[in-house]
Amino acid sequence: MVIDTRGTENRKSCSECRCDQFNLPDNFFNVSVDINGKPLSPDYKGGIFCCHDNFQCKLRKGFEAPRRNLALRYKVTWVDWDQQQIPVRFYILDSTDRVKTIGSQIIHDCQAEYTIPENNGDDLFHVQKANIPMDKGGYLIYGTAHMHSGVVNASLYRQDGKTLCTSTPRYGTGKEAGNEEGYAVGMSVCYPKPDSIKINDGEIVTVESRYKNEFLTGAMGHMYIYLADRLPHTT
Repeated sequence: MVIDTRGTENRKSCSECRCDQFNLPDNFFNVSVDINGKPLSPDYKGGIFCCHDNFQCKLRKGFEAPRRNLALRYKVTWVDWDQQQIPVRFYILDSTDRVKTIGSQIIHDCQAEYTIPENNGDDLFHVQKANIPMDKGGYLIYGTAHMHSGVVNASLYRQDGKTLCTSTPRYGTGKEAGNEEGYAVGMSVCYPKPDSIKINDGEIVTVESRYKNEFLTGAMGHMYIYLADRLPHTT
């Protein structure tokens, strides 16, 4: 997602995809649906659904900026496969996941994002968490979080309450790309010792995302982890 904040009335609100900061079509709430395919509530304050392609933040009166053609560039590298290469399974765990069980079947109902409401009490932090059963466990190789500005941290706990990974933000201090002042420009990464943490099959882990307790739309609390079924042979 790329959001052009040049000349916006409120850059912070625009980057949070606040609906009242975008030039939405007049019939937006009549034709838009939520993540479950149901009509989007008129009470929806902001998030991914107000950041559709070609939607634009409201601009300051009289502001004009030159058009620019932008592109994203990335590199893909690989190595030749051999028996020393051990595959991993990649999980995205969501702190909004409302897990249900029907018999032995586990149903995940991730909302992808959430809103931290105004007037939410006097607590310093807003905490969102989900308890998620891991159908298939493994050795924890890597962990990090995807969060937005306002984040304090995100943590993954095992069933006995032990912390498996805590990911903390790095906030920008300058004006250059990748170091924009006031924005969360990165999250720390966990690299446990390869044989130190094993999540068991069926174990219930807890994902917890923590933000400053202030009005925020489009908040996300995703923990990315890699699990391996086995470890490399050591000599």
